[in-house]
Amino acid sequence: MRLKTKLIIGLGFLFIVILVFGILSIASINRLKDNATYVLKNNYVTLEYNNNMLEALNRLPADTSAWKVFEDNLRRQETNITERGEADATRTLREAFTNYKRKPGDSISHNTILKSLQFINHLNQQAILQKSEIANTASETANTWLTLIFTILAIIALTLVVNFPSVIGGPIQSLSEGISAIAGKDYKKRIHLKQKDEFGDLANAFNTMAEKLDEYEHSNLAKIKFEKSRIETIINKMTDAIIGFDEKRNILFMNAVAESLLNLKEKDVAGRYAPDIALKNDLLRKLLQDTDKEELKIYADNKESYFDKEKIVMKNEDQVIGEVIVLQNITPFHELDEAKTNFIATVSHELKTPISSILMSAKLLDDERVGAINNEQKELVHHIKEDSERLLKITGELLNLTQVEAGKIQLAFQPVKPEEIVRYAIDANKAQAEQQKIFIEKKLPVSIPAVNADKEKTSWVLTNLIANAIRYSFEESKIIVEAEHKDKTVVFSVKDFGKGIDSKYRDRIFDRYFRVPGTKEEGTGLGLAICREFIEAQGGKIWVESDYGEGSKFSFWLPAA
Repeated sequence: MRLKTKLIIGLGFLFIVILVFGILSIASINRLKDNATYVLKNNYVTLEYNNNMLEALNRLPADTSAWKVFEDNLRRQETNITERGEADATRTLREAFTNYKRKPGDSISHNTILKSLQFINHLNQQAILQKSEIANTASETANTWLTLIFTILAIIALTLVVNFPSVIGGPIQSLSEGISAIAGKDYKKRIHLKQKDEFGDLANAFNTMAEKLDEYEHSNLAKIKFEKSRIETIINKMTDAIIGFDEKRNILFMNAVAESLLNLKEKDVAGRYAPDIALKNDLLRKLLQDTDKEELKIYADNKESYFDKEKIVMKNEDQVIGEVIVLQNITPFHELDEAKTNFIATVSHELKTPISSILMSAKLLDDERVGAINNEQKELVHHIKEDSERLLKITGELLNLTQVEAGKIQLAFQPVKPEEIVRYAIDANKAQAEQQKIFIEKKLPVSIPAVNADKEKTSWVLTNLIANAIRYSFEESKIIVEAEHKDKTVVFSVKDFGKGIDSKYRDRIFDRYFRVPGTKEEGTGLGLAICREFIEAQGGKIWVESDYGEGSKFSFWLPAA
């Protein structure tokens, strides 16, 4: 039998019990009510009429108003005859009353009236007693039947109440125990229900699931253990420090390199809350700080070493289940980078002097006071000067880059008027602008405050931005150089009306050695990178606004003095 059918039968039976008992109770009550009404309306009223007539008879013939009272009650009695013999007695009463009215004070009529009233009263009193006994009998019978029916229905309902919950509660408890066992990885748990209903189907499905899980567990357990062991071996053999945490930041594992750096043992800290351990471990406290990537200097291998920190958040369906911190040893790259920086600085410094000499010699050759040269020689000297100036600019940028990379930027802060910086940068690019017929427009308010900056490096930045604007502008166009006061800062900007920069290259424009594809093959790609380093070293910020085909606007701000 299906569970739905059982529920319908159980609840339907309870409904029928309530319905039957209610109908019987209402029927019995109505029956008792009819009996009581019958007694009151038929016999009790007759007694009331007779008592009224007796009272009026006692006042006759002296009280004339008693005649009317007697007559009214007699008329009502004649319409309320219910018992056998009551009709004859009422007719006799009528005849005697009629005679008594004709002969007031007649003792025979008076006695006849009195006997008739007493007889009618006797008949109705006997009827009341009989009907009362009948009502009592009916009440006792109804009470007996209702008690019997109530007892039977109560026993059946109690049996249903006691047994029916087990029909549902028993299987649910068995299923709950089975689910708890499965959650505890007891895949041998089975549920045995003999019911052929929904619970029986559910138990069979549960047993099938448990059987499949048991098979899967035994078939993959050895493989999982082997893979776990292999992963642990790989992690321990890695040269990077690796630390794993669960979602609550309890330490799960750490490899040998991490143990060495943190001066901790995995067996001592596994399962413990990492922030508690970090209270006595400075490096672990640093690692737990919310920074995704960070370069750390740590004393390791008997020397100062550099490590790159990377935090990997592990998620399962958008829910964080743990994280892994990896410390990659980048000391060899630091050493190579330092060697590269020293090499570039040395080479650039050594090249700067001979290139300056070449440039000076070319200028002397071009001077007619030294001697006249023909047009072909002038052209050669002109190329020598251009190449020398280009090489001298490259070596200057390389030297600036070595200062940036070595962290040895020398800054001489002082209050500087923006007008001086703008004028120097425009003058430095004036010849090149005139050569390309480009007009440089200067916008500089009179009341603009000074900036607290390194005049030489700030001028170098603005000069470089104007030079780039000239290089990428069309002939006979315009460049706007502007400085304005904004919120305790002074903003410098250089706007050109060239072809602009594609949006996909804007984020990389300040990267070292990056040049927008398709542009002129000039420079090293270091100019804008050095500009950013110089401005940020002075506490400012540099950025670019550009739309392809509409030109570019490079801006930077420095704090007002």
